Order: sequence, then structure tokens, then C-alpha cells
Amino acid sequence: MFDCHVHAAPDIVPRIGEDADILHAYRESGFEGFVLKGHYESTVGRARALARHGMPVLGGVTLNQAAGGINPAAVAAALAAGGRVVWMPTADAHTQERAGLPRLCDRDARLERRVFAVPPVEPDAQPVVDLVLALIADHDAVLATGHLSGPECAWLLKRARRFGIRRVLLTHPSYTVPGLTPAEIGELAEAGGHVEITAYQLLHQPGCTAERLAEVARAAADRLVLSSDAGQPDSPSPPHALHRLIDELAAQGLDPGLLRAAASTVPARLFLT
Repeated sequence: MFDCHVHAAPDIVPRIGEDADILHAYRESGFEGFVLKGHYESTVGRARALARHGMPVLGGVTLNQAAGGINPAAVAAALAAGGRVVWMPTADAHTQERAGLPRLCDRDARLERRVFAVPPVEPDAQPVVDLVLALIADHDAVLATGHLSGPECAWLLKRARRFGIRRVLLTHPSYTVPGLTPAEIGELAEAGGHVEITAYQLLHQPGCTAERLAEVARAAADRLVLSSDAGQPDSPSPPHALHRLIDELAAQGLDPGLLRAAASTVPARLFLT
């Protein structure tokens, strides 16, 4: 098993454990490795330190305001230091603000309530996004779409092909943000995106059910990726959260072999090979 989306302390919100605790949980569960994500700081150095303990651990950078937004310098630094993934804006995406979901600026009124977008929502962003995509292509890294909207995801997929990017992950596209339908997700999968479903959705997304997630899984077909997106104190440990997601989707009639691949060989191939 390979979990390509997990959170750990230190963070600005409480987490179920620190980096070493998460590593221990995966090792005890027989996982091959994992990707450490943070909304507000690069996880490249933290992942590198964990990987010294004998398990593949990968990190990257999320292009929120703390990283300077869609900032090629932050991307260049993260990838040059060994980062494997660049997440487009999440907590500071325009979709997050519109949905009223938590942001760092909610914690301190002195911080600017700036949001970020890419074409077609923000056409003027194309030059800086193009440089980010060029850097991702240079390092053969993973482009993750973050919390951007459906039209932005479609634009990124098309633009990524022009730059020769081979690895694109649609970040939980059926989550509240961006909130895409199975039909929309199927189109993006056909355009070359891998489709993420997370245990966090099953555990915490309002209105989300295993039945609805199964529809997304069917739309994704062999481009499905299952991850935990766990680390919250009120979630199971990340390995257990991911196993629960697999079990509940299997109970909806999905092929257990396809589900196991979506939580192991598919994400490992996307991030490691």
C-alpha cells in the first residue's frame, strides 16, 4: 500500500501525530510508503528526514499564500531539494473562500484575504502558471490540481500535455471543493488525469456516502487513486482510514482488486517510478 496524501504535525491545526508517529503507523501496517502534505509549508525536508528510516516518504509544496501563491521560486526550490509533487492552491484557492472553508487568514485578521486562480478563471495568470508547469516537467514531478475548479482542472490537464507532464493527480475532485460530478470527473480522467478519492471524504465531507464515492470510482476506472487524507485527531490512523475506504467501496460492488491497486500500485507508479 502507498498513501499519497496524509497530514502530520507540526501544523497550524491539531494532528493525530507527528511525522515519526505517522511513519511508525505505516510501517506497522506494512505500507510501502507515503506522501506527506502540508497546506502551509513545504514538506520536502520533513519527508527527506523521514525517508532516512528506510521507507519511501515524499514531499512537495502547496501553492497557497504562505508559499507566495502560484510562485515559481517556491516550486523551483522544492523540486531542486527533492520534492515530488506540486499542489495547486488549496486553502487559498478562490473556491475555498467562496465555500466558506477554513483558511489561514481566518486565524489572524491582519493577514490579506488573497485568493488564487488559474485560467480560465484568471487568464492573466497564464505566464506564471506556465513557468510552474515547465519546472514540474523538468523534474518529472506530479502536478496536483488542489482545490481549483473544474474548468481550471480541465485547462491544467490540457496545458500540462503541452509541457510534456506525465503525472497529473486530480485532488479529490468530488470533495466540496471543487465538487465535480461523476460525469465531469470521467471526462477529466479520459483527458489523462488520475482521480483521487480520500478517506477524509467518507469520514468528514457533508453529505458524502460510500455510494456516491463508488459512482466517482466507476467514472475514474483504472485511473482511480485512493488515499487517506487523514491525520485529523477525530479520524482513524491513516492506514486504518485508507483500509476502511477500500472496504466500504468494495461493499458497493467495486472490484476489490481494482481498489487495492488504486491504493498501492497506481499511486506508487504515479509518484515513485
